[in-house]
Amino acid sequence: MKTDLTDTTASKINKALVQARRAIGTPAVGMVLTLVIVTDEENAYDALKAAGDASREHPSRTLVVIKRVSRSPRDRTQSRLDAEVRVGADAGTGETVVLRLYGEVVDHAQSVVLPLLLPDAPVVVWWPVNAPLDPAKDPLGALAQRRVTDTYACEQPVEELAARAEAYTPGDTDLSWTRITPWRSMLAAALDQIACEVQGVEVEGEEFNPSCELLAMWLADRLDVPVKRSHSSGPGLTAVRMDTDCGPIVLDRADGSLATLSIQGQPKRAVALKRRDTAELIAEELRRLDPDDTYASALRYGVARLRSSGRADAPAKGEREAVPAPVESAAKAPASRATAQAPVKKATAK
Repeated sequence: MKTDLTDTTASKINKALVQARRAIGTPAVGMVLTLVIVTDEENAYDALKAAGDASREHPSRTLVVIKRVSRSPRDRTQSRLDAEVRVGADAGTGETVVLRLYGEVVDHAQSVVLPLLLPDAPVVVWWPVNAPLDPAKDPLGALAQRRVTDTYACEQPVEELAARAEAYTPGDTDLSWTRITPWRSMLAAALDQIACEVQGVEVEGEEFNPSCELLAMWLADRLDVPVKRSHSSGPGLTAVRMDTDCGPIVLDRADGSLATLSIQGQPKRAVALKRRDTAELIAEELRRLDPDDTYASALRYGVARLRSSGRADAPAKGEREAVPAPVESAAKAPASRATAQAPVKKATAK
């Protein structure tokens, strides 16, 4: 069920939501969070589709904030709020409100969103494109427990990682980090099978892919060994090679879907390592609302290298850069996902 409201207010939108729920016979609210999507008109459809697919796992109220900037100086002074309320089959398993802001109200989007938040429920803000440099200080970001960005959508994604590290606040995360969760899980599991010392690592992938840089930072941060960043034609991450005193460990994915895991002394194994779509990434991020300390540690570890060379070549072993206000040390920091425990330099066989 869809309801269009022109030149409306937050109070009228709330009333439309109640009336729509009654009209379809579901007056009870069973949503677990509020997802605020801040985007433009061009990317609104894809973001809304991904949020709708993710709502099957996380029923939520989705508020899509689209800031319409008028070209005419006269129109910029005329504030207006248009809304589209979707409930039922048109909104997945939750509710969706598409908000289009015009004029001066564009600079006060938080005053429109605040009355529409679910009471006593977490708030997650997601910027599919054009994320602010400091999400926590953004008026909408200040309302949220979790703030999700995507450096892959930036013009200079590698340089953007340095800005993310400078402005990091507990609760920040990035979909470029979420994309490497299966890689981190597989590499950690591989090191759990042997009792050898890692001496060096090579990460191979697209030149300007922030996920490749983050994986290199994470390995350098956790293993404290030199990490070489090499380039390939993709897609995305293509291979990770770890040199150990027991022989090489190679995780190679040339086609973007099926990878081969090679461990010295063991037969090669084919593992599913497909490139996931945005709906799966958002669903993963909504599973946890606590700060991701492992992401923060990996991100801050590579700031100086990103500034100097734009790539994640780790310093020599034992020459880790000093980081102001460091996050919890690598030996104590928890893993980002329950299935992706951080590898340690010496992995003991279980």
